[in-house]
Amino acid sequence: MRNARLNVPASVIASTLGVAVLVFLAAAVPSALIAGNLTVGNAGSQALIVLSFGGVGLVVARRQPRNAVGWILLAFAVLLAVSNAAGSYAALIYHFGHGGLPFGPAAVLLVPLWAPAIAALPLAILLFPDGTLPSRRWRWMLRAYLAIAACWPLSVYVVAVTALAGERPLQVMAGGDLTIVDQPTGSAAWLTPAQELILPVLVVFWLVFVGRQVASFRRASRERRQQLKWLMSGAAAALLGGAVVTVVGSLDTHPSALAGAAITLAGVVTIAFPLSIGVGILKYRLYDIDRIVSRTLAYAIITGLLIGVYAGLVLLVTQVLTLTTPVAVAVATLTAAALFSPLRRRVQRAVDRRFNRARYDADQAIAAFAARLKDAVDLDAVRGDLLTSVQQALEPAHASVWINSD
Repeated sequence: MRNARLNVPASVIASTLGVAVLVFLAAAVPSALIAGNLTVGNAGSQALIVLSFGGVGLVVARRQPRNAVGWILLAFAVLLAVSNAAGSYAALIYHFGHGGLPFGPAAVLLVPLWAPAIAALPLAILLFPDGTLPSRRWRWMLRAYLAIAACWPLSVYVVAVTALAGERPLQVMAGGDLTIVDQPTGSAAWLTPAQELILPVLVVFWLVFVGRQVASFRRASRERRQQLKWLMSGAAAALLGGAVVTVVGSLDTHPSALAGAAITLAGVVTIAFPLSIGVGILKYRLYDIDRIVSRTLAYAIITGLLIGVYAGLVLLVTQVLTLTTPVAVAVATLTAAALFSPLRRRVQRAVDRRFNRARYDADQAIAAFAARLKDAVDLDAVRGDLLTSVQQALEPAHASVWINSD
């Protein structure tokens, strides 16, 4: 008699993991409230990041269960949600003095799950968009990465278990991390050089993963290129957000409201990464990426130029012409408003020429057709010219013109 195998549908597993994300996000709130350690901006940005990764991972895993990228995103969200919930609970017990609560050691051991979550996430870039390796030659690269990446959480857990077994009282930071993990000293001092050795190697692997996608862009089909554009745009936004968090956190030694707002905003920007992966895999409104990129760049450039003009005029009027501040503000505001429309047109045209070539070429084709149409008298020639212009601008699979003989 054969053993019956438990065959659970992938959709059920994905939905269960999605529910787990919500449960652990909600579980972190009571501990933070009791400890008085809950800040709306920080908690909101963390929840938004976890929900974005978990939501995209859930949708991809349910629609394409054989695609490993969806499961990676979903696992990242689950591990991060568990780590956050455990961190709030561990901080409540060991940092804020509620030592009578149970399961403190278990919470401490669950906090470092952020390490395997971070180590696993770059695999989504390597396996994008179909969840498979580009060739068999990449198998050794994947195995080497997994072996080295496993050393990082393993090192963190060795220190955590050692501290849990011997350190009394247990030192836990307000965020829930063990102090000895965040600031290794004494018998755990080896963790610092270990991380300094492991993390740069992992960064090299991550760059190789990105380089693999960049190298495949030239020989990719048109649809695959659009998918890669979505991936790279989201990765660039997330990298920018991470850089802002790192720089502001290192420069602002005494946390201020402005620095906290910048970190929160930068954290929110990182949700562009999972969203771009979801759009790229599911091919939803895939060909809007060029317009999104061009519009984002154009308005960022326009905003920077107008802010520079505004600040320059205020300084000029107040310092050189010695007018009052309200007059300077009014003059600068009116000037910036007058410059907006012509500046937007010129900047948008320049950005489209470089980053949204399809739209720029389409605009040029339509403008050329309109110029020729002014002098056209032959209906057949106009019809042929119209079909040619439409083909150049829109590249449809089929185009025809129907003319009412009446």
